[in-house]
Amino acid sequence: MIYIAYIVVASLVVWFSIKASHYIDLIDQKTSLSGAFLGGVLLSAVTSLPEMFTSISATILIDKPSLCIGNILGSDLFNLTILGVLIPCYARSFSRTRTSRGHLAVCLYLFLSYVVLLLNMLNIVDFHIWTLNISTILILALYALSVKHLAAENGTLPEGAVEAESAEEDVEEECGLSLRQIVTRFVLVSLGIIVLSVVLTYITDDIAVRLNLGAGLAGAIFLGVATSLPEVSSTIALFRIGNYNIAVGNIIGSNIFNFFVLCCADLFSRLPVYDFTDPKVVGLMIFGGISTLLMLGSLGIKKRGWKVTLALSTIICYIGFLMM
Repeated sequence: MIYIAYIVVASLVVWFSIKASHYIDLIDQKTSLSGAFLGGVLLSAVTSLPEMFTSISATILIDKPSLCIGNILGSDLFNLTILGVLIPCYARSFSRTRTSRGHLAVCLYLFLSYVVLLLNMLNIVDFHIWTLNISTILILALYALSVKHLAAENGTLPEGAVEAESAEEDVEEECGLSLRQIVTRFVLVSLGIIVLSVVLTYITDDIAVRLNLGAGLAGAIFLGVATSLPEVSSTIALFRIGNYNIAVGNIIGSNIFNFFVLCCADLFSRLPVYDFTDPKVVGLMIFGGISTLLMLGSLGIKKRGWKVTLALSTIICYIGFLMM
């Protein structure tokens, strides 16, 4: 019964997350806000709400920091693996698409976040300034730089208010909803994601106990995969319509946002969030860092063969973690 509950709740999390993404898209069309900013920053944040609230609830409510960091690192590794699968499948058209420099910069900051975790594990940056762990401060700084680069990809704003008003009328005619109604539904859907994510945390903890998996592995597999499904669904859809740049931004943006979530968990936790006592967590950190570096190379290099080879290598990293 507990496994059926897990499937049902995880499916609802995916459905609510997809609806939230749809409402973000409508807000993009009904306002003069940049679509690139809404997609690269806000959309990735919305689809990462499951990671955020499952991680925070795992840390605060059930005092399982390993479940939290396992969820974050497992989700990031799974996201990169999906991207590693999709790039070879669309290699010919993907290789002709120029990846935004902002995404490359964010991918670099993401790799540096893994380096911070490694230094924390080695007790090099494992000290506090007042009540804040220095690792949290460094990761927050890297996240701020990432948002700055993503915001720089805004593109141009509408030339006049007349165009914006026309677009708003078209969208209202198409969906039958006003801007206030869309925002209200978006807030309600987001609250649904929060509640379901907390429930998913308790279910995962129960499964971990029954299967004797350990919090790190349970967080990586059951929480990490389930909470990554919204990103996976939206990314596959974007690849199918050939919108590769936004698809890459969605994955990379979600991954760096997950590190921001880890910092939030550390701020509210009574226990150390940077818990590396579980060897599965250490494995996730190592393979995740390698996968991020490989993906950075795959996105930055121009030759199709190398793109595919580096992308496929991220899949090997995920398999390597599962074989540990």
